[in-house]
Amino acid sequence: MAPQQPLSIAVRSAVQLRDTGPATVNDISRTLELSRTSVENAMTTLADIGLVVEGPALSGRGAGRPARRYHFHAAAGMVIGVDIGIASVRVIAADLAGDVLDQRNFPGIADHDGGPAKLAAVIRDIRATLTGLGVPASRVRAIGVALPGIVDGAGHVITSVIIPEWSGIDIGGQLRQTFGCPVAIDNGVRLAAVAEHHVGVAQLVDDVLYLSVGHRIAMGLILGGRPRRGAHNVAGDIGRLALRGLGSETGQITWRSAPTAVEVFERARRGDTGAQQEIYEFVDELAHGIATLVMTVDPAMVVIGGGLSAAHEQFLDPLRAALPRHIRLSFEMPVVEARLGADAATHGALVHAFGRHADAIYGLAQMPVPAITLRPDERGLTALKAL
Repeated sequence: MAPQQPLSIAVRSAVQLRDTGPATVNDISRTLELSRTSVENAMTTLADIGLVVEGPALSGRGAGRPARRYHFHAAAGMVIGVDIGIASVRVIAADLAGDVLDQRNFPGIADHDGGPAKLAAVIRDIRATLTGLGVPASRVRAIGVALPGIVDGAGHVITSVIIPEWSGIDIGGQLRQTFGCPVAIDNGVRLAAVAEHHVGVAQLVDDVLYLSVGHRIAMGLILGGRPRRGAHNVAGDIGRLALRGLGSETGQITWRSAPTAVEVFERARRGDTGAQQEIYEFVDELAHGIATLVMTVDPAMVVIGGGLSAAHEQFLDPLRAALPRHIRLSFEMPVVEARLGADAATHGALVHAFGRHADAIYGLAQMPVPAITLRPDERGLTALKAL
């Protein structure tokens, strides 16, 4: 890997305005320990590409001209994140500062026959979100997409057992042609792990094992602060292999006591011994699988997402208790509930778009991903009914 180049003065100045708010040239010069001339030149560059605007001047105490105050132009464009699933399609829109402007949930693509119809439904959902914001598609600077399947580094869908019609199809190219902007695509669980690392419970942890437990079991890895892809883009795609007894090649969870997890857990709460025993066996088997993964990659934290993560007394607490029995070592592995719940992959898609296409978004290739600012109602409140 080539050594990372130092950030330019223009990038450092833009990040300062984006992440801390309006400032004068003198403010930026002092904070970044740069010469005033360098910062003035950077402001000219940033104004030319539309990334900063001049706001009302601050009145000084002296008789001279008031200092000019610069603002980051967050409203100059928009970035979209999309999580495509069989049960739902989630779309999130953020400005250039990473502030979430809107998030919408749409019906999944299961009822649409054929790959083109499924793609058309997703395109309609994105357009509906933009229409609701009163924003033309021309304002969108990049789109990030999370979907179930094996996706290569270029964003091509190699294969998907959940959406088989898209296997081998350049979904990113189709969306790029429709919206006229770059598109970044990756596996949904991998991007959920990215989101929890960037804006969720694992922000200060660089080695994370993220496990999604809902209708099915799937996993994503963050190692050294970066999502692990592997040589064949399948790193982490082992839920159906590491955890014995799953019902199909998709990692689908099958239940004996009732058709769905909601019913099984409800029966267990009512005292059904068969359901209680099934949950105990499921948790113990899951702990065995997690222990195998922990001993393989040695993460600093295990994050549990998906619908079951909110069932503390029946699922998460027993899982925490069971894991040490299988690891059998002196250290204690933190097992925490994901913060973003069912919205994790959508936020991960947004982060992915910012990270992959900074040049198209900002006009500056080295701009780092912003801190995504969640809306007040986005606090990962995922319950069993979300399954």
